[in-house]
Amino acid sequence: MEHLATNSILYLSGVSVSFDGFKALNNLSFHVAPGEMRAIIGPNGAGKTTMMDVVTGKTRPDVGHVIFDQDIDLTKHDEAQIANMGIGRKFQKPSVFESQSVTDNLELALQGDRRVLPTLFWRSGADSAQAIDAILETTRLDHLRNELAANLSHGQKQWLEIGMLLAQDPKLLLVDEPVAGMTDAETAETAALLRRIAKTHSVVVVEHDMDFVRDLDVRVTVLHEGSVLSDGSLDHVSKDERVIEVYLGR
Repeated sequence: MEHLATNSILYLSGVSVSFDGFKALNNLSFHVAPGEMRAIIGPNGAGKTTMMDVVTGKTRPDVGHVIFDQDIDLTKHDEAQIANMGIGRKFQKPSVFESQSVTDNLELALQGDRRVLPTLFWRSGADSAQAIDAILETTRLDHLRNELAANLSHGQKQWLEIGMLLAQDPKLLLVDEPVAGMTDAETAETAALLRRIAKTHSVVVVEHDMDFVRDLDVRVTVLHEGSVLSDGSLDHVSKDERVIEVYLGR
C-alpha cells in the first residue's frame, strides 16, 4: 500500500460504502499516477458517482483508504477542505453564472481569499488577467470572452465550467460525463480540451460515450457493483468477456 500511495496522486484501497444495506462501493481499489488521465466507465449503479463523492468528501467510506497527493488522508477532511487542497469536480450539468460574461465567470473562479470582506475589495490585476487569458486559450473561448454565459451553446458552457475549475489551479480534476448532450463536433473538441489539460494536470473522467473514451486514448477502469471489473486500454477492456456481458453487450 505504502509504495502505491506514495507514487499516486489518488489512491483508493479497500473502499466500501453502504446505503441501507446496499453496497455502492465494495472493496474498491485503484490508483491514478501524477499527471495521468484516467477514464472510468461502467453500467448505471456501478459506483462511479459514489467513488467521486468519496474522493471529494461528500460521502464517508465505511472502510478503506483514500489518499491524495501521496500522504493526505481524504477521509479526515470535509468537502471545502478537500476542494482547497486541489481537487476540482465538474458535474454533468454545467453550472455557470449565466448573467455574467465568460471573463467575469473566470474572474469569480480565480483562486484567492473569497471571504466577504476580501471579496468586496478584490480587484482584477495583471496576474489574474494573464491567468484568464491562458484559460481562454486552453478552452478555445477567447473569441467569446465578453459574451454572456447565457448565450453560449451547451458545449461552450461545459468548457467554461472546466475553465472555472482550472482557475482554481487544482492538482486533480474529476469530470463527470462531460459530453452528455453535445454535438459530435463539441464532443471531439472536448476530448481535445481534456488532452490539453492532462499535459499539466491529473484528470479522472467518468463517461458512457465509448467513441469519446477512445478519442481520449487513456487507460480505462471499468466498475461493476462497486469494484473494479477490468482495467487497461479500451481495446483490452472491450475484449473482456465480463465487460461485454455486464456493460458493452454483443
